[in-house]
This record gives sequence, structure tokens and C-alpha cells, in this order.
Amino acid sequence: MTNVFSIRASDPAPDQGLERNPGMGFDPACFDRLRINRSAVERRAATLPARRSVKKDHQAAWLLKAISCIDLTTLAGDDTPGKVRRLCHKAMRPVRADILEGLGVSGLNLTVGAVCVYHNFIETAVDTLAGSGIPVAAVSTGFPAGQIPLELKLAEIEASVKAGAKEIDIVISRAKVLTGDWRGLYEEMRAYREACGDAHVKAILATGELATLTNVARASWVCMQAGADFIKTSTGKESVNATLPFSLVMTRAIRDYHRLTGYKVGYKPAGGISTAKDALAYLVLIREELGRDWLDPHLFRFGASSLLGDIERQLEHHLTGAYSAAHRHPMS
Repeated sequence: MTNVFSIRASDPAPDQGLERNPGMGFDPACFDRLRINRSAVERRAATLPARRSVKKDHQAAWLLKAISCIDLTTLAGDDTPGKVRRLCHKAMRPVRADILEGLGVSGLNLTVGAVCVYHNFIETAVDTLAGSGIPVAAVSTGFPAGQIPLELKLAEIEASVKAGAKEIDIVISRAKVLTGDWRGLYEEMRAYREACGDAHVKAILATGELATLTNVARASWVCMQAGADFIKTSTGKESVNATLPFSLVMTRAIRDYHRLTGYKVGYKPAGGISTAKDALAYLVLIREELGRDWLDPHLFRFGASSLLGDIERQLEHHLTGAYSAAHRHPMS
């Protein structure tokens, strides 16, 4: 039993490895009695950066792992094809060659997990990343607010998949959560899953706008039941984005869903994660709450734009003992 929620089952379902989550029937019994103890969650979350201290070579190894799990993102009004191309080149070579050589990992073929852009730049990113194995993710469904008709949301998903996006980051309708329309949220999410086809779908909950941790837990369950491949905290555009308490609630929902169904759902914190220290805290959370299997870009991503620069700066400090200027680690 946990202080968030646990399925009361005599035996966990057989593990399905990395098989894609097919979802399940809408079952309110999995979440309608959830009541999240906010103070207990916050106490547990506060221990994560304090209880584990990762230093020296071990820290460098964890930071290299963090890089491989970054969705390198640009979602700005002043995005241009040139900016997106530069970001893609950084995604393919996220750390300077001299740093990798100094760490003894120049043969690692390190890349980020994906590049995330608006729909208009999918083709630019796909062309630039050709042959790299790095997927392009696109935000969709009226990102960031999601306040457009469902038919337009589905059309946007289909257009992005047709343009070459392999991952689609959708935003849920917050109003359905705030009014308790859980079946409506389930049906909406199922429609998104179907429109994505073979492209993986990440469900953005916009946790900072859901009012309570109980709503965050319930929305997580509904999206997973509807077939989400990942659940994601935020768009990065809300006043409150990824936090460790939100993440603790969501990862425990993922853990319990896996126990119930055998399917692993991925997790993506996004928004406000900008330092190597932040990244280490989230990696510790994933290791302790979900286990080593989730420390992989197939199941864990950071949604970030500036995080990579600080991680590269910390890796250079590990080698030289001195901090370099931020302009030595440009993103695009």
C-alpha cells in the first residue's frame, strides 16, 4: 500500500515489457475513491532531492542519462525554420566533442530523446533529423489551452502524423476534469489515440490548472485507461508547471496501472525544469517509485528547452573544475 493509491490485487498482472499500452475499458472503480493526502505527498517529495547525493563520476553518468531522455523543445512565437534546424543539430550532438572525449564516452553516440516543435515545423525537423533515429514530436489539439472544437483537434493530430511526427503531445480538456466529466475525458482521449495511429500519444494534463492532487491522480488514470502512451505534467505555458508532488502522484498512478494491467506507461515532466540539479531529483524519483525500467527514453522524458545547456555546463565543470559561461553551450 502507498499513501497515494494501490490496486488491491493478490498478484500483479504479467509484465508486457515495452508493448504499447492498448488501454482498457472505462472503469471508474480504479479512481473514483481516490483521495490524495497533499501534506503526505509534499513531505515525501521533499525528501527526494535531500536523501540522495549523487557526486563525481556517478553524477556525470546520471546527467548523461538525463540528456538521452530530453525532448529538446522550442515552442515560441518567434520560431523559424533556421532556429528549428539549429535545435535539431544540437539534438544530434547534444554535448561538445571535447567534453565527451574527456569523459571517455565519445563512442556513446549520445543524442536526446526527441525534438518537440509546433506543427508548422514538423517537416523542417524531420528533414534535418533524417537518418539520426531521433523522432519528431509535435504539440497538438489546440496547444496550449485546448480550447478549439474536437473535430479540429483530431484534424490537427492527423495532419501532424501525415507530416512525419512520430509522437503527438495532446492537451486534455481541463473543463472535463474540473466538472468531473470523466467519461467525457475518456472518450476524448480514446479519439486522440485512434487519430494518432502508430504515432505515440503523450497526454498533457496541465496539472497546475486541475485544482487538486486528487484531480491529477484521477485524470492520470482516465488517460491511461484510454490508451495514453505517456502522461505529461504541463504545457510549460501554465503559471505552475512540473513539480515533484505532481510527479509523485502521477508516477504512483503509473505504477498501479502497471500492476493492474501489466502495461508500462511513460512519464514526462515538463515546464520549469532548467537545471542539472532539477534533473537529478526527477531521475531519483523515477528510480525509487517506478524502478530502473523507466530510466529509459522509451518510458521517461524531460520536456525542456534550457535544461541541456546547464547539464553540458555541469559536465564541463566535472572535467575542468571551473564553470564556463552559458554562451559556450548554445541550444540553437
